[in-house]
Amino acid sequence: MENAEAIYMTSGFTYASAEEAEAAFKGEVERYVYSRYANPTVSMFEERLRLLEGAEACMATGSGMAAVFAALACQIGAGERLVASRALFSSCHVIATQILPRFGVETELVDGTDLNAWEKALSKPAKIAFLESPSNPTLEILDIAKVACMAHAAGAKLVVDNVFATPIMQKPLDLGADIVTYSTTKHIDGQGRSLGGAVLASKEFVTEKLLPFLRHTGPALSPFNAWIGLKGLETLELRVRAAETSAAKVADFLSTHPGVENVIYPGRKDCPGHALAAQQMQGFGTLTTFRLTGGKAHCFATLNKLQTIRISNNLGDAKSLICHPDTTTHAKVPTEEKQRLGIGPNMLRLSVGLEATADIIRDLDNALR
Repeated sequence: MENAEAIYMTSGFTYASAEEAEAAFKGEVERYVYSRYANPTVSMFEERLRLLEGAEACMATGSGMAAVFAALACQIGAGERLVASRALFSSCHVIATQILPRFGVETELVDGTDLNAWEKALSKPAKIAFLESPSNPTLEILDIAKVACMAHAAGAKLVVDNVFATPIMQKPLDLGADIVTYSTTKHIDGQGRSLGGAVLASKEFVTEKLLPFLRHTGPALSPFNAWIGLKGLETLELRVRAAETSAAKVADFLSTHPGVENVIYPGRKDCPGHALAAQQMQGFGTLTTFRLTGGKAHCFATLNKLQTIRISNNLGDAKSLICHPDTTTHAKVPTEEKQRLGIGPNMLRLSVGLEATADIIRDLDNALR
């Protein structure tokens, strides 16, 4: 028996007879008909991620943003409300504030850490509540369980983008969320090789809402990328736990450096979300965000001096990656919105990888000095 799963690089499937094809398209028999609908390699990936998450069903997509958009758009329409935390990745912010409103969706953004703001926004009917926790890039920790209760009282389903925590460190479904999304491009692949996304939810939601949307809009995951995701899942916990250990030490080092104004890492007791993170997460993550004592020029000079850590807007990689959110990942977010979120010219986001912790710290120290 082969030790590696098969890659079914086929766009379509054949039938023994015309009658068999008809029965397949009528849904009278369960079988593969077209890889935009389903594919054996993709199905293997979906099933293993489903088991890891503890969900009833999983559907993979071609990217993380395809997963987020599908999870929202498949269930909301004109005249309905979306309530979202304003601390969102920039593309999620665009979907919530620009794309969905073009189709008649009303969007309201709230301070995600303010439960009173959620309560006020969800005091009238809503279709969806949407949040990231930890958020990108400020690592805000949101109370998933309490937001879920308020969302359900308003008739809304709670969608949680769990990409920073991974299924290893946080289980939103256990906390009351209805739908979880991932960019599998990040920790699940973990080596910068392939794009991918996933949506996990109940069988009812996937069958009635998500599956028809994905079949007819077509953001299918490549079988090859699904195979890479399968390989990534095998080492996910080992990689995430090792990187988390390093991230905690790196955050502690940065907190004492004279060139650093402040450090955000949920594992540190001086982080505003520490207590909640300790309550709802099973780890504190692989990312740390910090602000330098200087501005954009100081940040750029520091980035350009790094030797081990690489400049990249990706994260969750085996390699340590760093970026300047104000001019990269969140460049398209309106300035006033970035100011409200605390994303400024002196902020850097570091995704800690698997290099020796001492090498990461030495590289940062040399660059900061």
